[in-house]
Amino acid sequence: MKALITGASSGIGREFAKEFAKMGYDLVIAARRTDRLQELKSSIKNVNVEIYTCDLSVEEECFKLYNAYPDIDILINNAGFGVFGNFSKTNLNKEINMLDVNIKAVHILTKLYYLRMIERNNGYILNVASSAAFFPGPMFSSYYASKAYVYRITEAIAEEISKEKYNVHISVLCPGPVDTEFNDVANVKFGVSSVTAEYTAKYAIKKMFKNKTVIVPSFMIKCTRFFSKIIPDRLSAKCVYKIQKSKTLN
Repeated sequence: MKALITGASSGIGREFAKEFAKMGYDLVIAARRTDRLQELKSSIKNVNVEIYTCDLSVEEECFKLYNAYPDIDILINNAGFGVFGNFSKTNLNKEINMLDVNIKAVHILTKLYYLRMIERNNGYILNVASSAAFFPGPMFSSYYASKAYVYRITEAIAEEISKEKYNVHISVLCPGPVDTEFNDVANVKFGVSSVTAEYTAKYAIKKMFKNKTVIVPSFMIKCTRFFSKIIPDRLSAKCVYKIQKSKTLN
């Protein structure tokens, strides 16, 4: 059994790798930073670990990754990052790069591995979104929108699977703040308390194997998701704007 994890060099992705290794899964760990992947590989002793260095913002690299490892049992689409700031002031090139990673790469890898898993009639896909997917996101607009895409397309595929009766399972992880390097990359600090990456990965794996479609690993974010369904979008946007404005930039 083999699991492929993108964005495995740090944070939740790194913890996913550790947890699957404990369960006896061989690993393919993919990210841009080879040194970080080597460090992770050296810390895992009980299973086979293969390193794949790639930049998933490049479309061709997504196809190369799939062609290198077409037969995997679990795909964890974890790679992603955020761009924080007023839409009129954020860098367009950085936003496009983010959208390529957060949306295009997730779409390509989900599509390719999903079709392969259908052929075998077996497999799991876990796409990592965010609680940001539940709301409009002023001051973090492109990031929130990218995670909404991941959230909604996963829900749609899950419904198709239920109708087609495939033995393939797809889930979307929607955590709130997690202790990772995310806030450093986005140049922002969380305004609320966060959970650990280790807890998030463990919880997500447990729920994924129970075929839970939407995985929310904290009570606070479960409540947030509930209220997102009953609060008007305009009011949600005002609340999110206030929260984002209160964040302290580095």
